[in-house]
Amino acid sequence: MRLFQIMIAVLAMSQPAAGANAQSRQQFTVPTTSGGVLVESFGNCANATCPAVVILSGSKGFAAPVYDEIGQTIQAAGLNAYLVHVLAAADLDAIATANGARARITYYAQRLPDWISAVQGVAAYLEAQPRHGGKVGLLGISLGAQIASAAAAERSGIDALVLVDGGFPNDHSPPVHSLPPLLLIWGSADRTFPVSIGRELQRMAQRLGRPTTLDVYEGGAHDFFLRSGTRNAGAAHQSAADFLASHLSR
Repeated sequence: MRLFQIMIAVLAMSQPAAGANAQSRQQFTVPTTSGGVLVESFGNCANATCPAVVILSGSKGFAAPVYDEIGQTIQAAGLNAYLVHVLAAADLDAIATANGARARITYYAQRLPDWISAVQGVAAYLEAQPRHGGKVGLLGISLGAQIASAAAAERSGIDALVLVDGGFPNDHSPPVHSLPPLLLIWGSADRTFPVSIGRELQRMAQRLGRPTTLDVYEGGAHDFFLRSGTRNAGAAHQSAADFLASHLSR
């Protein structure tokens, strides 16, 4: 019995503490016209110049450990990854307790202008930091993709855009005349935003003359990008990092 207790203690000591990855993130606040925005980073990449990548979460925020994997994959590609909390705690609570999809969509429409402004403010701040070489990319997932697409349209300060299972907000009315180079990542089995939406986004961007790629992952559901340890998620994370590095490190 004593030996068994010692073995359990040793095993427990060898396991990382819960939230250890999140604790390794470095936090700071960026002032914007929409208020202060919490940003988490993973430190600087190994290169002298590390372009910045703004990561925008889905409607559940950055609690999932997979965001650490995404950040580390991007950093390994020679970029600096930043988790940008445009969804404040009050937003996450309101979304989680909304009475159905219609109520969530109404809330999104009310808050989108502030979220878009916050992203643009953080992007401008990062672009001005010398270590980033004036280069900033956006990676948005689901709701974050809607915010990222609207924030990047017509903006010269965004040099590359990755949208995962999401595109422009439903009520995005201004016509789009310009976009940065675009990578669309989609699950073929996405029922929230069917892949037909990704194909239409691809056609729209190509009509604008922008380099555009649509990667469709067979069998991927709406949240496949956030399913830690799966083949599709790992391949999609690497594809996003490679695309961003190719357009930001020139």
